[in-house]
Amino acid sequence: MCTAVSLQMGDHYFGRNLDLEYGYAEQITITPRRFPFRLRRAGEMPDHYAIVGMAYVAQGYPLYYEAVNEKGLAMAALNFPISGVYSACLEQKENVAPFELIPYLLGKCANLTQAEQLLQRVTVADLHFSAELPNTPLHWMLADGSGSLVVEQTSDGLHLYPNPVGVLTNEPPFPWHATNLCNFMGVSAADRQNSFAPPLALKPFSRGMGGLGLPGDYSSQSRFVRAAFVLHNLAPGQGEEERVAAIFHTLCSVAMPKGCVITPEGQAEYTRYACCCNTTRGIYYYTTYQNPAITAVDMHRENLDSSKLIAYPMQTAPQTTLQNQKGG
Repeated sequence: MCTAVSLQMGDHYFGRNLDLEYGYAEQITITPRRFPFRLRRAGEMPDHYAIVGMAYVAQGYPLYYEAVNEKGLAMAALNFPISGVYSACLEQKENVAPFELIPYLLGKCANLTQAEQLLQRVTVADLHFSAELPNTPLHWMLADGSGSLVVEQTSDGLHLYPNPVGVLTNEPPFPWHATNLCNFMGVSAADRQNSFAPPLALKPFSRGMGGLGLPGDYSSQSRFVRAAFVLHNLAPGQGEEERVAAIFHTLCSVAMPKGCVITPEGQAEYTRYACCCNTTRGIYYYTTYQNPAITAVDMHRENLDSSKLIAYPMQTAPQTTLQNQKGG
C-alpha cells in the first residue's frame, strides 16, 4: 500500500510513501536521454526525456516505482489489487506493459496534457517482465505544475480521472475516494463552533478538536482522507527546504510504523521510504525507515546525454548528529 501527493508551492512537488513488507534492492536511478528502452509491443525508444526516480534495475532495465522527467512531469505506480485488470493485446491500441508505462509516458511527454493525449491510444497489456517478476495490479498518478491525473485500468477499460485533490492511495477506485471526502466536510483545522446544541455552553477543551472525525487508521481510504486534509491545510514553505519539509510532513501523517500493519502472512508492512521530487528543478529527495535524514539526488548534475543508467543506493544507515561533541 502507498500514498502519493502532488502540490504546487512556487515550484511543483510530487511525493510518495512506499509501504511494503519487503524490498528489491531499489536504487535512485537516472535514465539518460540515450538509454535504449526496448518495449515489448510498443517499439523502441532510443531517444527520450531523461528520468530520475526510484527503481529496481533488473537485467539492466529500470523498473520505476515513481519518477520525474527533465521537463517536470512526474508519475507514481500504486497497488490496485482488486480492481486493476490488464488487457489482452489489442490491434487498435498501443500495447504497453505495466512496468513500461512510467518510462513510456515520461520518456515521450513533456507535460500532463501530452500524457493525457497519448493515453487515449494506450491499453495496459498483460505483458510480464519475466516469470520471476509477474505483473502486480497497479494504478498510477501523473502530475505536473498544471494539475494531476489518475490512470486506472479495470475490467471495463482504461479510465483517466482529473485529480484536483492531488492525492492517490489504493483501493477502491479513485472516484469512490473523491466522493468519500464529502463525509468529512465538517473537519477543520480551526476550533469547532457549538452547532450541536447552541443553548448549551459547550466549548473546546483542547486545540485540534476541529479535526475530530479525521480517520487515523492505515487503510487506503483513511490515508486518502488524512493526506488530503493535511495537503490542503498545511502552511506552504517560504523556500526550498521548508517546502520539501512540508511534503515530508504530509507523508509522515500517513506513514506506517513497522508492526502496526500485519499482512495475512504475518509480516509487517511499513513505510520503507518516502520521497519528494521538486519536478521543476529535477531534484529527488528521499528518506528511509531507518534514516529519516533527507538525502537528495539532482539529475541535472549528471550527464543526461549518456546511454548508461546512473544508480545510487539508498542511504539507509541512521545519521545522528551529536550536538554537544565537546561536552559542557
